[in-house]
Amino acid sequence: MDGSITPRVAPVLILLGPPGAGKGTQARMLEEQFGLVQLSTGDLLRAAVAAGTEAGKEAKAVMEAGELVSDGIVLAILRDRLAAADCARGVVLDGFPRTTGQAEALDQLLASGGQRVNAAVSLEVDDVKMVVRITGRFTCGACGEGYHETFKPPRRAETCDACGAQDMKRRADDNAKTVMSRLDAYHAQTEPLLQYYSEKSVLKSVDAMAEIDVIARQLAQIAGRLAV
Repeated sequence: MDGSITPRVAPVLILLGPPGAGKGTQARMLEEQFGLVQLSTGDLLRAAVAAGTEAGKEAKAVMEAGELVSDGIVLAILRDRLAAADCARGVVLDGFPRTTGQAEALDQLLASGGQRVNAAVSLEVDDVKMVVRITGRFTCGACGEGYHETFKPPRRAETCDACGAQDMKRRADDNAKTVMSRLDAYHAQTEPLLQYYSEKSVLKSVDAMAEIDVIARQLAQIAGRLAV
């Protein structure tokens, strides 16, 4: 032995869950607590397009043509982002992969850099309760502050606590029928993905219907066991 220290491999944590499960919120909390960089597909695409990278130029052309960005382009953008210095402590992927094909391609990409998926966390939801959670959401049109009819109503009806504006907005697709359809599609698409990570012994489950702080503590326990 020469006494040298093997460089630590940056861990990769994946958050899986349907719209409204809190992936973005929890990813940001993991970023703050452990220094894991939150990587979401949408943000990556927008940043690559804005930066004018080769993959970003490809993505821009595809999006301007009204088409879906291919897995190959997404993975190229992700590869470039993982090489950035701030990802050296590890990353948390929010919303990717969505299919087993993407998961296999991600494994290949990570393996080329000596990395692997250390944990894939399924944020488990109750579909009926999720409909209530999502359909009750609204935001301030002026400053973007988020509210909920049941869980976080403004102190004064239709008035933003943060800026005082009276311009509340709701997403057109935040209705019960559309939300249930999105949940059904998510479960159908994700079931094989959960099986994929289960077979690799990296799948974890967290009750996403619990309080935000409770979920955060469970995720922190998982992240704390990684090489961070």
